[in-house]
Amino acid sequence: SSDLIKQNKLIEVSSKDLVAEYVGQTAPKTMEVIQRALGGVLFVDEAYSLASGKGQGNSYNEEAIATLIQAMENYRDNLVVIFAGYTKEMQDFLDSNSGIVSRIGYTVEFEDYTVDELTQIFTNMMHKSGFELTDDAIEKAKEVINQYKDTKNFGNARFARNLYEKSIVKHATNTNGKKSKKILKTITAKDINVDNL
Repeated sequence: SSDLIKQNKLIEVSSKDLVAEYVGQTAPKTMEVIQRALGGVLFVDEAYSLASGKGQGNSYNEEAIATLIQAMENYRDNLVVIFAGYTKEMQDFLDSNSGIVSRIGYTVEFEDYTVDELTQIFTNMMHKSGFELTDDAIEKAKEVINQYKDTKNFGNARFARNLYEKSIVKHATNTNGKKSKKILKTITAKDINVDNL
């Protein structure tokens, strides 16, 4: 809401954008990102990778977190920070740092998309690119999504995008040398590509 942020800007980062390789560089690197986000939103994706694994004690990660906590305090009227990631890993992240927990105002858990919703996302991406899909192709995509959805760290809509991109590449190979516009613009079940998903 415009009551909360002054500018319509979102700076999206992951831990590698905050943590440096050498002693003394992490705080300035994190601070630079924070300065860029002032007046808007700082979105830290896969924030749990900032949590030092039990006993690993990565002081650079701790330094990045400490800098973020300090900034959340100092700029609380001029900065919104969103920490995002998979539920279980985010819980570990929060458990590892009481300083962060005390400064987080809201926790929002997003339900995973259903198989039907993910199939619809996949189909929409295809239509947006000008492709039609046979019923068999839609059915096959749905089966693939259903097969993968309970695997660890399932990417949700990212998985649907991945399936879409790989299937377009396979379709191009399958229709190589074909002239018919209809064939070139139709995705069939044999185009649905499950390699390295």
